[in-house]
Amino acid sequence: MTENPVDTIIIPPSRDLGDGFSVRRALPSAQRRMVGPFIFFDQMGPAAFTGEQALDVRPHPHIGLATVTFLLDGEIMHRDSLGSEQVIRPGEVNWMTAGSGITHSERTPESQRGVGASLFGLQTWVALPKAKEEIGASFRHYKANEIPVAEDAGARLTLVAGSADGLVSPVETQSDMIYGDLTLAPGARYRFSAEHVERAIYVVSGSLRIEGQDGAFGAAQLVVLKPGAEVVLTTEEHSRLMLVGGEPFPERRFIYWNFVSSDAERIEQAKRDWRDGRFARVDGDDEFIPLPEDVPGVKLK
Repeated sequence: MTENPVDTIIIPPSRDLGDGFSVRRALPSAQRRMVGPFIFFDQMGPAAFTGEQALDVRPHPHIGLATVTFLLDGEIMHRDSLGSEQVIRPGEVNWMTAGSGITHSERTPESQRGVGASLFGLQTWVALPKAKEEIGASFRHYKANEIPVAEDAGARLTLVAGSADGLVSPVETQSDMIYGDLTLAPGARYRFSAEHVERAIYVVSGSLRIEGQDGAFGAAQLVVLKPGAEVVLTTEEHSRLMLVGGEPFPERRFIYWNFVSSDAERIEQAKRDWRDGRFARVDGDDEFIPLPEDVPGVKLK
């Protein structure tokens, strides 16, 4: 057995948000705050809505980051303070750059309500480089057929963002990264190169083995690799993995609620701006979520 290339294993707990919907938050965690520029990693669902159940993430603000929504099943309606209104479906990419500030909501589309809709996906936040934390907000949607795919001997990589294996995603990013959707048939192999400084693998379904190492990693585990470790990923069953990573930033990132910044005071300013109504609103979706610290009995997690 060769030297263990695994740095950290994160097993995120499932958190019930009500109406049959749960999330697993792998980043940030007590073991690891970031992997490359990725500062937040949520698995949403899988959920099967019944009756009047639906996803209703009310309008909320962001600064200093880009949100990346990638669905495996179901649909979400995105609306934001720029006037964007976009349904996202499996295989497509919603990339919203918050920069100096944006407000958005995420809800089950009207066409999916009351019909037994399902939802399963991933939302990640990518911190912005210090020099670009205050760029203007923007929103881009990419169709599934715009995202590059490479296949070889039972391994299929869909490169959501960044670069890998000679592929470059058209998704516009602000820093070095890899974000890929990798499916493996039983016995298939994928060499995860060390071209990016920090890397991790999230097991969406099935299991993961690293050649030369004992044991396997199961679903809903984030396996963080040591820098420079060349590894071959394999599995004994049909499995789906998400590859994340990139160049780490030299500065610390502060995170509070939906705000990310290299400057702690900028977070405090964003809190004041949200309290005082200085963020732009989402047209036609005027609900307001107070800061967690302003809600009696609520603790920020």
